[in-house]
Amino acid sequence: MYKPYPSGSHTVEPERRAAPATVVNAVKLMYAGAVVSTVGLIVTLVSIGAVDKAINGKARIAVENNAKKTHTTLTAAQITEQVHRLDMVLVSVSIATGIIGVALWLWMARENSQGKNWARILSTVLFCLATLDLVGVFSQPKTVLGLIFPILTWFLGVSTVFLLWRSSSSEFFRGAE
Repeated sequence: MYKPYPSGSHTVEPERRAAPATVVNAVKLMYAGAVVSTVGLIVTLVSIGAVDKAINGKARIAVENNAKKTHTTLTAAQITEQVHRLDMVLVSVSIATGIIGVALWLWMARENSQGKNWARILSTVLFCLATLDLVGVFSQPKTVLGLIFPILTWFLGVSTVFLLWRSSSSEFFRGAE
């Protein structure tokens, strides 16, 4: 006897296994990374005024040197205008990278908690980029505060990647596909 295929308004999703402790802890570290990145962004925004004075001096020298190289005569007002533009670019880039960093931590936490293997791979790639960024941080003189956030972010990243590639995590990511 013929039985029609049951139709309904809801779809049946396969049961999802619970994430192992390694993945749960990695996700917690990702949320901590988002918090650290947010605090770093806030500190950056608060300290822009103090940093602005130091940057203005260097930017003014760079603008003046560029004018000399190109044999251009600039008035003091033109130099100030160019320095102001450079400041605005630096502030905008700082804000954008800070927001993107927080968003990436949150996105990777959500996707990894759902067992998406591509997210585990992307998290590893992002950690490699953070490592390159940390090398760049050490190549330039910084304040102690300017070193704390990149180092803390790197340690959160290395811990997260380590947990994501443990054998129990790998089984979870394989089973979620």
